[in-house]
Amino acid sequence: MTAPSAKLSFWGVRGSTPTVDPGTWRYGGNTPCLELVAPDGTQFILDCGTGLSMLGSRWVIPNNTQKAETHILVTHYHWDHIQGIPFFSPLYVETNEFHFYSFRSKFLGRDSLKQVFEAQMATPYFPVDLSAMSAKRKFKEVAGGEEFTIHGAKIVTRWLNHPQGCLGYRIETPAGTVAYATDNEPGDAKLDESLRELAAGADVFINDAQFTPEQLATTRRGWGHSTWLEGVKVVREAGAKTLVLFHHDPDSTDRMVDNLLRQARDEFESVYAASEGMVLTLGGDRVEAHLPGARSALRREAQFRALVTGTTEDGHAFEEETVVNDLSLQGALIALSHQPRLQSELQVVMETPGANGAGSMRLRGYVVRIENDPEKGCSAVGVVFTE
Repeated sequence: MTAPSAKLSFWGVRGSTPTVDPGTWRYGGNTPCLELVAPDGTQFILDCGTGLSMLGSRWVIPNNTQKAETHILVTHYHWDHIQGIPFFSPLYVETNEFHFYSFRSKFLGRDSLKQVFEAQMATPYFPVDLSAMSAKRKFKEVAGGEEFTIHGAKIVTRWLNHPQGCLGYRIETPAGTVAYATDNEPGDAKLDESLRELAAGADVFINDAQFTPEQLATTRRGWGHSTWLEGVKVVREAGAKTLVLFHHDPDSTDRMVDNLLRQARDEFESVYAASEGMVLTLGGDRVEAHLPGARSALRREAQFRALVTGTTEDGHAFEEETVVNDLSLQGALIALSHQPRLQSELQVVMETPGANGAGSMRLRGYVVRIENDPEKGCSAVGVVFTE
């Protein structure tokens, strides 16, 4: 009997404001939006940042039905978590139905979430108002500490420590549990305990890691965000299985996020840095990660002998001689008998022919794709060169 599975997709992972800096393309520049499809096909969306527009452009109706009923859990009302709403094309289709959940703000009162959506599309901020959206919309107010069920999935809410208020969500499905705790600053004893309640035993714990520990201790205290180190502390204390670093700072380049991920993995084995297009599959007591493997660079067949060093999935260092057959200016596809860890660093030393004899070229790469080939007894490893 096949174990039930759930799919968690990351459509926006950046915090505060979108970024189009070329130095951030690998992790992505859209603001928060996640999609969780439960084993029975029930669709949940977590937050409505600019990543929501990306989700809308690739919209698939759950269970291939004619009517889409989707449940959208909004953590709070800051711009980076709501700014994708006007650009979410499924809201303009009358056969769709959306159920929105968030808290009553003390600054707005009753129907806070509906007010926020109406305000950001009001004149003169947007060319059409909310009435242009023909999809059915229902709004439900929830507060920290509540528990409720949606089509068999248990939803747990807890307050987080963030200016003007923020909710964390825990979604329990037959395939596993996802805890989502973005925009939270450690230091409040009661709310720190709430965070650990959300994360307790979760298969995936998504944690705000916008700042470094040094920033949080000095210039960024009181801004309502956290660090990779705090995330590691929570998963250890709460018994969560996999940590995902999320809400990357808009000023953090890919190399900077790589460094945060490396530090986190030195302290806890199962850690990923959220990236646009990343998909985590839950089921069978394990979490499998997949990153998009598309490459737009000009590719050429090649025959370069190479020495590759890196870290395997189970954390062991390896060194292997191979041949690079598929090469571009951005990366390469390398056949390896070892299976490196996704989002880990590889050192690639390639022999290069020249007028004065053979030389070598030393490159540093980042693993973005792994395809196993049992018949050949190796893995095709997609690498993006970082320097």
